[in-house]
Amino acid sequence: MQRKPLGRTGLEVTTLCLGTMTWGQQNSEAEGHAQLDYAMERGIDFIDTAELYAIPPKAETQGSTERIIGTWMKARRNRSDVILATKIVGRSGNTWFRDDGSPTELSRAQIVEAVDKSLQRLQTDYIDLYQIHWPDRSVSQFGANPVVWKPSEPGPEHPVEETLEILGELVTAGKIRHVGLSNESAWGTMTYLKHAEAKGLPRVASIQNAYSLINRTFETALAEVAMREDVGLLAYSALGQGYLTGKYEGGARPAGARLTLFDRMQRYQTPGAPAAITAYVDLARKWGLDPAQMALAWAASRPFMTSVIIGATSVEQLKANIDALAVTISPELEAEIDAIHLRHTNPCP
Repeated sequence: MQRKPLGRTGLEVTTLCLGTMTWGQQNSEAEGHAQLDYAMERGIDFIDTAELYAIPPKAETQGSTERIIGTWMKARRNRSDVILATKIVGRSGNTWFRDDGSPTELSRAQIVEAVDKSLQRLQTDYIDLYQIHWPDRSVSQFGANPVVWKPSEPGPEHPVEETLEILGELVTAGKIRHVGLSNESAWGTMTYLKHAEAKGLPRVASIQNAYSLINRTFETALAEVAMREDVGLLAYSALGQGYLTGKYEGGARPAGARLTLFDRMQRYQTPGAPAAITAYVDLARKWGLDPAQMALAWAASRPFMTSVIIGATSVEQLKANIDALAVTISPELEAEIDAIHLRHTNPCP
């Protein structure tokens, strides 16, 4: 398993990162433990979670994924063998995260409470990479990389500088080691970097955004930031929430699949999505490749990529995803991928 630098932290992480958001809802604790064991056997020691998880988010399952990881690390006595990433939610109207029932925001009190609760659930005394799950400020579109810009409604927000100062105090306290962003824009990323440099605060190490064959908006501005500033991408939804596997082709609704279980796939149901997805699935089959493995291998091959987050609901799916690293994206195949992209540009931002 290849490793890459995590920003300028001195840490190296695996090319693939184990995503965990189904654990505690679609997956049981035992199934989560089995996936963790298998990932470690295959050389993946980079694990990503969030206080939000399991997905879909709800009060009854919030924090369950962190708890599952915590019981696994305690049982295996392997905390020092793992690079562990988790996230704090950004501003929202959800009231079940904080003890006093407040809507979430990146205030000092809420950041400290969130870190302490994550540490308790994870049964550890430090987090390797602590990420802002989404911005505290209003943005044009969740994910902060809209294809169509719509002015956001102004609202309350905590300054980036203030957030970074609080995170710096947590680094000094030893509760977190490094800082990352998620669903952030080029402006937001550069603003964090500006304040880090000006005040000697923790430098952002990574940015976790959606990135796939059907959503390459990261390339527009963030790719240059990632490469010049050493803030590499941790890509989520590289399979377009399963659409790029081909399993939903022709309107199929497989039993147990997320589209079948939950009505949360609108990002991948835009007017231009079906034609683009079919084109990529057909291209993979033309080359004798599994569509999911082609999509993952292509994402992993990008020069600004630090790690591709893979998620699965079974060990069999996890094995197939990891095996994608054996796929080579040749110049000829990449040219055909780019040709499809020019015809069907970012239908699912």
